[in-house]
Amino acid sequence: MAIAGNWPEIQKWISRSSVLFIKKLSRNDCGWADDRTKGHQNGPYIPGEIREAGFFPNLANVNTGKPHIFEAAVRTLWPDTGEIKSSNLKHYSNKGHEMHLTGVPKSEFAGLTPASLLMVGKLTEEVSGCRYCLMTIDSGGEDAELLESAFDLGADFHFGLFDPRQALTPPKDETEALIEELSRFFNEGRLPEFIASVSRLPAPSVLAEGAQQIFIAEHGLQSLDPYAIENPGDAIMKISRDIEYTLYKRAELRHRAAEVLRIVTSEGQDIVTAVVRGFPLLDATFLSASQHRKSRAGRSFEQHIARVLRDGSIPFDEQAVTGGRRPDFVLPSLVTLQSLERKFDEAAVLSAKTTLRERWKQVTLEKFNAALFLATVDDRVSSEAIDDMGRQDICLVVPESLKNSKETCYKGKDNVITFRNFFREEIAVKRPGLKGSKSVVVVGDASRAADLFSFELPRGSLS
Repeated sequence: MAIAGNWPEIQKWISRSSVLFIKKLSRNDCGWADDRTKGHQNGPYIPGEIREAGFFPNLANVNTGKPHIFEAAVRTLWPDTGEIKSSNLKHYSNKGHEMHLTGVPKSEFAGLTPASLLMVGKLTEEVSGCRYCLMTIDSGGEDAELLESAFDLGADFHFGLFDPRQALTPPKDETEALIEELSRFFNEGRLPEFIASVSRLPAPSVLAEGAQQIFIAEHGLQSLDPYAIENPGDAIMKISRDIEYTLYKRAELRHRAAEVLRIVTSEGQDIVTAVVRGFPLLDATFLSASQHRKSRAGRSFEQHIARVLRDGSIPFDEQAVTGGRRPDFVLPSLVTLQSLERKFDEAAVLSAKTTLRERWKQVTLEKFNAALFLATVDDRVSSEAIDDMGRQDICLVVPESLKNSKETCYKGKDNVITFRNFFREEIAVKRPGLKGSKSVVVVGDASRAADLFSFELPRGSLS
């Protein structure tokens, strides 16, 4: 797999490719590398849509005795291991549309975190007789996040073909509009005015509300009432991981571009001198950008869940301090939770973490003689971690599309439920006392929220 912090190497092979095929790996794609009982399989599956798109060589029947088998030999380059493999593409037409890529390095697929990525580049020029370059990118590292951001891989991404030249740059009209705006302010001597206007990135609450209202408007909803939305977990995931992040990137581009321009034009220095002398400031700017992206995600996720709880008329106390601990949400209230006379199901604790990794262990401290739920949109949780949570009586709450996804380890786990089940079973049926009766208030205006950022989301991004 790609070594952690290997983004420059990944970028190099992206730039040498004419077309890229990226796939989020299912457990069936890589489980064979960790499980000796699956020795008959030694490679990932390629979707039928990619097989038919002409990305790989055409397959042919080479054994007339088995007319249902079509295959093609292909030399593949694996930069992370330095290997060149004589791989094989094979399609069993009597078994389905997918084809199998065999003859691959086992080490590239062993030990991968769930929902890791396979990147295949169709090289513009052969390298050591290879037309295809392949890399696996572990979803637990920052390189996966960078790849997802560069190619705008949404929460519902499974696989696709990409043009490297288009995917690694912002939308042309959006970029040109910003260039024109910055140039105008610069030429008019008003650059400080522009910098002042974007000196602060929008607060997480502003981004969260903007994303929520865009989703509501696009889907013709009145609110984010989880009882009125078929798949509330998927809605939360779309809002937090796709819509809000698109809003954030738009705002960040303006903010960082203005900051860099301020540094390189300060004190009237020539561009070379400004870059060299201003490098520490430039470095700090980009470091700040990376840190800010990571810190904003968790708080925004909590705000989306809070909105859904409010719109569903479910009373709660947020970040209430009790016994030196601070659970994200206490249902229905801290007073009820602390009551010595209540029954077990008359209160519940809901924690929210965008990504889990080892941080789920913090939740084990939050036990208050009540059911403990942990909401997440993380598709990278290992089977072992899920089982560990089960032994700690933690019930995971995940988006509906992730529960039975082939790319996650949630399927078949008794301590994993969907957001839909959480609201309609755990709250409405098992704990009806947690379902309040207050009226729903629609906050904000969708058109105002969209105008705040002055741009349109990509066509089809909300489907």
